[in-house]
Parts: sequence; structure tokens; C-alpha cells
Amino acid sequence: MRAGLRGALLLARGRVEGIMLMPISAEGAARSFWAAALCLPVFLILRLVLSDQPLTGRALLAELCGFAVGWAGYALATLPMAIAAGRAPLWPRFLATWNWISVMQYGLILLVGLVSGTGLPGWLGQTVELAGLGYALWLQWFGTGLALQVGGGRAVGFVLLDLIFGMVLSGFVSDLSGG
Repeated sequence: MRAGLRGALLLARGRVEGIMLMPISAEGAARSFWAAALCLPVFLILRLVLSDQPLTGRALLAELCGFAVGWAGYALATLPMAIAAGRAPLWPRFLATWNWISVMQYGLILLVGLVSGTGLPGWLGQTVELAGLGYALWLQWFGTGLALQVGGGRAVGFVLLDLIFGMVLSGFVSDLSGG
């Protein structure tokens, strides 16, 4: 866990050597799913504190299911893409990288949400949110390219899959929540 978090911190600073701390084995990739456990409290804080909708029991259950399905579903959806790119042997490193970078992204989203909600003028809060989103997307793109040893265009495909998967899943969660 420590190595994965250190690697993600290095990657978050644009340091290429962070990728060397990511495991390449399937066992290491499986252990990296502890990142989801670290992100779950942040996810719940985001849903409870920063959401403008009250969270009923049904909505909470739908959100938790969406969190689990989203995390595991994206990981599984990337395997055919890695195979198609001829990068299947590097897929475990990609998974570990994506998992540990997600910890950085969740922390960033929480920080941005708290900062932009502190009474900043609307335009400044939106600017902070946009900059945070751009950085989070860049970090995922950067880590993906390094982990799979692919060019920027292929890395964009993986990031877009994550965004699309998340948006579709969000619609399902909203329907399940009754909202």
C-alpha cells in the first residue's frame, strides 16, 4: 500500500519515476484495490456533505452499489482495451496505477469541493472546480500512458471510457435512488 501511495504522489507531481513503485503482478494489482476502501469514506463525505440532495436509505444503498460497480466495472472494462492495444501484460500495472491515482483524485475532489463551497464568488468557485477537474483528468491520462506504455491518444481512450462509464452509471444510480 505504501509503495502505491508514494508512486501516486510522485505521479501527481508529474514525476515519471512514480510508475516504478506500481506493482506489475496480478497479486499487486489485486492488493491495490484497497484504494477503493480508502476512497469510500471520501465518497460518502462528498455525497453527504457536498450534495444538495438529501440522502435517504434507498439513495445511500444505490450510491454504494454504484460505487462498487463503478470501481470494479471500469477495471474489468479496460482489459479488452489493453488486449486490443497489445498491452495485456501491463494491465495489472495499469490497474494498480489507476487505483492509487484514484486516491489522489478523490482527495482532490474533496478539497476542490470544500474550497469552491466556501463563499467564493461564483466565477472563482467554477474556475477552481474546472482547474481541479482538468488536473484530475491529466493525472489519469499521465498515469495511464506510463502504466500501459501507450501514446497520448490511446491513454485518452481509457480516460474517456472512465468518464462515459461514470456518466452512464450515475444515471442508473439516480434512477435507483428515486431521484
